[in-house]
Amino acid sequence: MVTLGELVMILDLARQGLSVSAIARRTGLDRKTIRKYIANGLEPPAYTPRPPRQTLVGPFEPYLRERLQAFPELSGRRLLRDIRALGYQGGYTVLKDFLRTVRPRPETQFERRFETPPGKQAQVDFAFFKTVFTDQPDVERIVWLFSIVLGHSRMMWARFVARQDLPTVLRCHIAAFEAFGGVPEQILYDRMKTAVLGDVEDPDQPAKGIAYNAKLLDLAACYGFLPKACRPYRAQTKGKVERPFRYVREDFFLARTFRNLDDLNAQFVQWLDQVANVRLHATTQRVVVEHFAEERDHLKALPAGPFNTVLALERRITRDGMVSVAGNLYSVPDSTRRRTVEVQITAGAVNILEDGMLIASHPAQEGRGQRRIAPGHRTQPPPANSRTAREETRPEPPRGSTVTPRSLAIYDAIGRRLASQQGAP
Repeated sequence: MVTLGELVMILDLARQGLSVSAIARRTGLDRKTIRKYIANGLEPPAYTPRPPRQTLVGPFEPYLRERLQAFPELSGRRLLRDIRALGYQGGYTVLKDFLRTVRPRPETQFERRFETPPGKQAQVDFAFFKTVFTDQPDVERIVWLFSIVLGHSRMMWARFVARQDLPTVLRCHIAAFEAFGGVPEQILYDRMKTAVLGDVEDPDQPAKGIAYNAKLLDLAACYGFLPKACRPYRAQTKGKVERPFRYVREDFFLARTFRNLDDLNAQFVQWLDQVANVRLHATTQRVVVEHFAEERDHLKALPAGPFNTVLALERRITRDGMVSVAGNLYSVPDSTRRRTVEVQITAGAVNILEDGMLIASHPAQEGRGQRRIAPGHRTQPPPANSRTAREETRPEPPRGSTVTPRSLAIYDAIGRRLASQQGAP
């Protein structure tokens, strides 16, 4: 079979007067081939597919087609074992090539966008960030972004925190609810350990249940929302909270400097208020803060009382009279006798008890490495090289040092009474 270019050359040489033998010598083709193409003239060569080559899989093709029609998910290795039991002598590669041509293709499953009605759902998750604070430029810090996003309006409340522990999670929930001015009906969680403990077998039901952290359930009962856990390996179910993490990283976090965690959050709150929550959302095609103004009325009301659940720990007092809680140090009074005390952590406070009696109460400190000495806990002045700030308290004045001013008529009446008593027999 000659190509179209070879055919044109043969005809051109023939027009120049060359003999068939000369053309055959110049092209390397047989003289019979030259005569045939000169006789037929300029016609495009006809190419026909090669006849199918018989392979070792051929005798087993009907069986393989039948098996794949009934069970499309059967693996090539499994089918190789099946046909080898029937006498197949070939290899796996030729079988795989055949299966690629006959295996039914799965239907494409497109994800459905799931939109929630107003006030119905929020999504919560943490994102991991690394940074260096200018206050300590030699230390690389790991910070976490706690984010809660309302599913309907995409309104986002978020804070950078130093850790993912339970008190931090509870404090962030409470702060977010107060910022929203209400509570969604349900909150969807990724399987973070502070919220979801795992699956549990229910003896009364064949399906598995979800075990939630008991303190999270207390928070849910106080604020009236229903916690829900994402299905494992189903990232698309929490996309409304995960997609903004990339947005935060690229639009806010990169190419910025922060003095410390407080400065990071101050800049971030400004960015939320001036950029993120006032933008036109690409999916809803609504301005986020305007959309949220409509959703706010559908949120549940905040509870009348504060959330006071307690997480109890046991801690040992250090030699300088401090108790370590979540990487921070809190003072106890100098009069504390025991070396081991009970620490009760609430969403916003750290309370220290000795023999069941409250001896110290501190506001919970953000970050790590913080030291707090409460007023009245140290009777001695701090050493000259101490860098731990103490909250000053005014000493009580000695008894009798303060005189309450009285009217002169009172003293006159007292004098008359004493004189009458002395004149009496």
